Amino acid sequence: MGSTSTQELQAVRLDRWLWVARCFRTRSLASQACAAGHVKLNGTSAKASKMVRPGDHIVIRTSRGDRILDVAALSERRGPASVARELYIDKTPPPPPKEEVGVEVSRERGLGRPSKRDRRKLDRLRGR
Repeated sequence: MGSTSTQELQAVRLDRWLWVARCFRTRSLASQACAAGHVKLNGTSAKASKMVRPGDHIVIRTSRGDRILDVAALSERRGPASVARELYIDKTPPPPPKEEVGVEVSRERGLGRPSKRDRRKLDRLRGR
C-alpha cells in the first residue's frame, strides 16, 4: 500500500476537495451542496463522489452569488487558509458597488406617523 505523501495525487473526491479548499466548513456541508445541485464541475452538476483534477472549473452557488474557481492543486489534508488559497485560482467577479443612499429625510419628534400623502412625498425624495 502506497501512501499519498510519497506519490502525487491524480484526483480527489469533489466534496473532500471543497472541504480542504475551505469552501465549506465541513465535508458533510460540501456533500449536501453537491446533492442540492449548488456545485457545478466543468459546467455540469456534480455529485460529491465526482473526481476533481487540476485544471477543472468549479462554480459554487452561495447566498452572496456564484463563486468561480479553477482547480490549481490537489490535497487530501485540510490545512491553514493560506495553504488552502493555493489550491485554486479564484475567478469570481467582484461584487457590484452598493447603491448610495439618497437624501436622508427625518421627521421632527412628536409628529406621529406620516400620512399616506407624506409617505409618498418621502418616497419621491428618496428616489423610489
